[in-house]
Amino acid sequence: MRIINIIAVALIFMTVAVKAQTDSSATNNGDSTLNTKIVPPFTTSLDALEDDSEAPQDVSGLLQSSKDVFSNIAGFNFGAARYRVRGYDSENFTVSMNGLTLNNPEGGRAIWAFWGGLNDITRYQESKSGISASSYNFGGIGGYSNINARATAVRKGTKISYAYSNRSYNHRAMVTHSTGMMENGLAIAISASKRSSGEGYVEGTYYNGASYFLSIEKKLNDKHSLGIVGYGAPTVQGKRSISTQETYDLTGNNYYNSYWGYQNGEKRNSRIRTNHKPRIMLNHYFKMNDKTTLNSSLYYSFGKGGNTRLNWYSAADPRPDYYRNLPSFYGNPGDEAMFDELTALWQGNDPTTTQLDFDQMYFANSKNLFTQTNADGITGNNVTGNRAKYIIEEARKDISHYGFNTVVSHKKSDKMMLTGGLTVSKYKSENFKVVNDLLGADFWVDVDQFAERDFADELVAQSDVNNPNRIVKEGDRFGYDYDINIDTYSGFGQVEGTTTKIDWFAGFSVKSTTFWRTGNYQNGLFPDNSLGDSEKQSFFNYGVKAGGIYKLTGRHLIRLNGAYLTRAPFSRTAFVSPRTRDQIVPDLKSEKIMSGDISYIVRYPKIKTRATLFHTTIKDKTWSRSFYHDDLNTFVNYMMTGVDQVFTGVEFGAEVNITSTITLSAAYATGQFLYDSRPTATIIQDNSTELLAESKTIYFKNYKIGGIPQTAGSIGIQYRSPKYWFTGINFNYFTDIYLDANPDRRTEEAVAKYISTDPQVDEIIDQTKLDDDYTLNFFVGKSWRIKNKYYLRLNLNVNNLLNNTDFKTGGFEQLRYDQNEIGKFPPKIGYMYGRTYFAMVSFSF
Repeated sequence: MRIINIIAVALIFMTVAVKAQTDSSATNNGDSTLNTKIVPPFTTSLDALEDDSEAPQDVSGLLQSSKDVFSNIAGFNFGAARYRVRGYDSENFTVSMNGLTLNNPEGGRAIWAFWGGLNDITRYQESKSGISASSYNFGGIGGYSNINARATAVRKGTKISYAYSNRSYNHRAMVTHSTGMMENGLAIAISASKRSSGEGYVEGTYYNGASYFLSIEKKLNDKHSLGIVGYGAPTVQGKRSISTQETYDLTGNNYYNSYWGYQNGEKRNSRIRTNHKPRIMLNHYFKMNDKTTLNSSLYYSFGKGGNTRLNWYSAADPRPDYYRNLPSFYGNPGDEAMFDELTALWQGNDPTTTQLDFDQMYFANSKNLFTQTNADGITGNNVTGNRAKYIIEEARKDISHYGFNTVVSHKKSDKMMLTGGLTVSKYKSENFKVVNDLLGADFWVDVDQFAERDFADELVAQSDVNNPNRIVKEGDRFGYDYDINIDTYSGFGQVEGTTTKIDWFAGFSVKSTTFWRTGNYQNGLFPDNSLGDSEKQSFFNYGVKAGGIYKLTGRHLIRLNGAYLTRAPFSRTAFVSPRTRDQIVPDLKSEKIMSGDISYIVRYPKIKTRATLFHTTIKDKTWSRSFYHDDLNTFVNYMMTGVDQVFTGVEFGAEVNITSTITLSAAYATGQFLYDSRPTATIIQDNSTELLAESKTIYFKNYKIGGIPQTAGSIGIQYRSPKYWFTGINFNYFTDIYLDANPDRRTEEAVAKYISTDPQVDEIIDQTKLDDDYTLNFFVGKSWRIKNKYYLRLNLNVNNLLNNTDFKTGGFEQLRYDQNEIGKFPPKIGYMYGRTYFAMVSFSF
């Protein structure tokens, strides 16, 4: 017991130490070389963030299925605040189905929306957090989750449910049926759901989605079974924006959405996300003998995804929250009249000011008569009609992905298990734009208006020089058209052992990755490196991991895990501007990841706790973004290499059964999630080969990884009645939330014109910290058993019970900024939804 007490005290001390470091840098943070007023380099005894649509996936899918006491609490209560486990991006978590990895090859993330709405199927998961042994693959440093989609794994019977909510969708209907293994050796499981809303929680948004699943398993004999699985989730969703605080204050609405406007008196959203990427799997289950199994799979995934947005040519920016359309742009002397007029229109929520004006765009398109003939310079098309000033375009990503996977497991003895596997993956994405809606015009001319403005040679402005001045109409491709190809070959091996006092594992992985770009257009700006196959980028990577549990007693355990691995750069960030050319980001290299954790675990029948200290470093990440530069009037590609990150912190979870009906639960996590290097930046204009900056040093060391709470806590109480009803409530608190930092503001050039005592220095380089905040979540449920064979269940979950609508969950500093007036481009901020609910009734038999 003395050892146990020492360990417990040590973990408490480490929690306090990490929190103290967090508090000490809450107000001053950044690279000390850039400004002596910033906190010194962060040190401890261990030597010491873009598409918002995917953020909610960081914990909800993986954690809610976990039996781990901390992960279970965090999965249900932390997701709405954009919490990420240990601060990791989601590519550090591996998600699989029947052993097949579902993480996207281009960006490394598992996109839960691809199988959304199949809750009755995805509930059959095996999940582990952190570095651990896995029977399916090497896993990630954040953990893994495998969905068992075998027909025999789905509970026999039928379940019908209906849910009503005020979140993204209002209605959800679902039906699931499983035959179980029948006498003819056949098992079938099917599931389907429908989700819809006329308007979601945020004005102007909507949701229309369906999901389907079919799994058939045939037992051939005692050794062989075959299975086929198919699923998909077609969805159409009207999106929401995040904006600046000025727009929220002017409209009096923290959920102001700039993406919609009125068209003929009806609301219309300009940003529509569509997605349907089904997957088919053929599985072979081979029980070679009582000690050895071999499971193999062939798979094919295909389909399309698209996002619409406005585009315009030789016309005013139609976005209502564009900075020139806001009152703050007219804050100079002499502009008072315009400032007052715009302020009144915004505060009065005049829809022609605060929202998109589709009627005006239609009118502009109807008054733009244009004639083009072959005599107009280079060969083009003879056409007369209304040339579109405004259109809605759709950026498409259509995929084709097939491969093979096999895993063998051998029980060498009662105390040792061997596992190994091989995977082959062939992935291709087609990336292009199509004209979605001409908004009343007759056609769009496929030229680059920025290049057209900057170069006298008409050919330079062509999206495809082989089809100059091409006239495009609705459904036609234009702008850019290229493919990303990724071939991977990987394998892993693992050994697990157990003794009276120690359970242990060790594993390794190897992986070969090759990716390249295939251009289908010969771009006028880059005719020599835009068409055809690019040079192939090849990387060989490996990983090792090991861990063990030491049993102090049957109730007290110490768990220690460690891993080192390298990871190929993702193709999503490897190209300077894949839309226009095949140029690779300078100094592209594999990431290097080192991670370790130590846990103290207590497991009594009435008390379960886990306290964990973790430390992870990720080196040589590649960071790539594009943004519109107002001074240059063009898009700019901003790339950083040598981006290092460090994650150090603690996790604590506890569950205590006070009585047979009352349970107390608590979870707490805090850490320092920081940038840990001075990356090198390369900045290039999209419509020019000219470098804006090369080998530019970014003083990013010790800046916080933004957009997430670095400290989160929850405490709850639950009551379970012997009469089959339950209720509970959780209080959750979040702090240490920072905005994503603009790297260009952390350079010598950004502060060169000032002396260290000038107030502008702090304004430029300080990182914005958001306010601490809280939520209160409530749930209640009741079940009835009818005639011992029918079950009726009723559940209600209410998040943010107190309707806290001022909770800023994250955001980012805009990449464009004015050195003389930092407030000219203020950060964009997102707010947590207020009170939301999800009520469901289900009937099963």
